[in-house]
Amino acid sequence: MPEIASRNHIEAISRVAKKALKEAKIELKKINAITPTYGPGLVGALLVGVSYAKALSFANKIPLVGVNHIQGHIAANYITYPELKPPFLCIMMSGGNTAIIYVKDYTEFEVLRKD
Repeated sequence: MPEIASRNHIEAISRVAKKALKEAKIELKKINAITPTYGPGLVGALLVGVSYAKALSFANKIPLVGVNHIQGHIAANYITYPELKPPFLCIMMSGGNTAIIYVKDYTEFEVLRKD
């Protein structure tokens, strides 16, 4: 439900950002860039993230660098599985997006199937 997802993003985003900084044991002023996902995805939820990131970036004079939402999901695997190296197949499911993606290299992808 896009409207519920957007509302939940609004309610959680500040708390999640603060928790991430705390768990990483880093202060916001030590961050080199703020990187929100800009799409594809649920427009309302993406707008919440981009708006929050823009405000945080502007207020703290930290560069803002947009990241493709699907590529962000793929890259998150490298955090959980540091030994993972391309090439590999990735099944990506997020909101209304479901895809089988051939990850050729760290920045080169081919969507094989999309629903």
